[in-house]
Amino acid sequence: MKKIQMVDLKGQYEHIKDQIDSSILEVIATTAFINGPEVHQFQKELEDYLDVKHVIPCANGTDALQIAMMGLGLQPGDEVITADFTFAATVEVIALLGLTPVLVDVNPITFNIDVDAIKRAITPKTKAIVPVHLFGLSAPMDEIMEIAEAHGLYVIEDNAQGIGAMYTSGNGSKMKTGTIGHVASTSFFPSKNLGCYGDGGAIFTNDDDLAHMIRGIVNHGMYVRYHHDVVGVNSRLDSMQAAVLRAKLPKLDAYNHARREAARKYTKAFAGIRQIVTPTGFCDAENSICAGCDCHVFHQYTLRILDSDRDALVAHLNEKGIPSGVYYPIPLHAQKAYADTRYDEADFPVTNQLVKEVISLPMHTELENDQIDYITRTIIDFVTQ
Repeated sequence: MKKIQMVDLKGQYEHIKDQIDSSILEVIATTAFINGPEVHQFQKELEDYLDVKHVIPCANGTDALQIAMMGLGLQPGDEVITADFTFAATVEVIALLGLTPVLVDVNPITFNIDVDAIKRAITPKTKAIVPVHLFGLSAPMDEIMEIAEAHGLYVIEDNAQGIGAMYTSGNGSKMKTGTIGHVASTSFFPSKNLGCYGDGGAIFTNDDDLAHMIRGIVNHGMYVRYHHDVVGVNSRLDSMQAAVLRAKLPKLDAYNHARREAARKYTKAFAGIRQIVTPTGFCDAENSICAGCDCHVFHQYTLRILDSDRDALVAHLNEKGIPSGVYYPIPLHAQKAYADTRYDEADFPVTNQLVKEVISLPMHTELENDQIDYITRTIIDFVTQ
């Protein structure tokens, strides 16, 4: 059995080595390192893939989320509602812009933002909702968009973990995550489902005016060189990263399919083990991976461990050569940087429980059956002893 990796970027690279190498060498040969042809081609190809009018590449996923908020003209003191159970970047950019983060609890089955909690959190100062498609599972966008429309709010999708996931609306229509709200951000960090070989990100929108504003913001506020029309930042995707992403984008659906297949194998192996709660697809009320589900792209495969010591399991897996991750060990409302007297522990029962129970297993396109068998047997033996 090969050594188990949490994310096997080297194994993935070996399958596309020739194309990656030639693309990078071409960028070097042309010396078009910033805003070169590879960036513009990738932008167009990603627009086609997502069926969205505008993709604006930028330097990383955190910048993408911050720039999206800047583009909307949110002002200091405006309240932005988002999930308590997610990576800190989501709330970090809210605080950096002088906005007021409003953290709310999540759904215990999907781990995504709780719709009822959003409703309770809205005040006259609320200006936006940031749903996170956590671990690659689409948030309940129908309900979120209905709430936003009713209250005149912006919806900013944090799609850093969900690129390629498909959301099926109640009317049967399908849209890729990141194309449903007013604007969206994503990350191309190497471990993402569509990852480059450094940092990278992008903003998506169907709004022409917003796209124009954002294109200026990412480039020092310039539309014409040395004419600074808006306050901007320096956040651009470099051409080498775009070349890598161009090579990977046509394979993204196959990569996501491989992740779903690995998830199904994990879930099948854990069936009937009462100490283990496996992930669900948004469309699947029975808490198992449904055969035709495309709403989950499994950026992470995350279990809940019940009636067993999660941290002891992490240590045991390390001893057995099995990497794992705890995403996330501390709720955002309990983080020193974002602690606030406005928050009541009673408002976060799900998040406070999840941080004690969750564990994410190796998940990538190169997982092999013998690795999955070894991982699942090791976990089952531990929790049932």
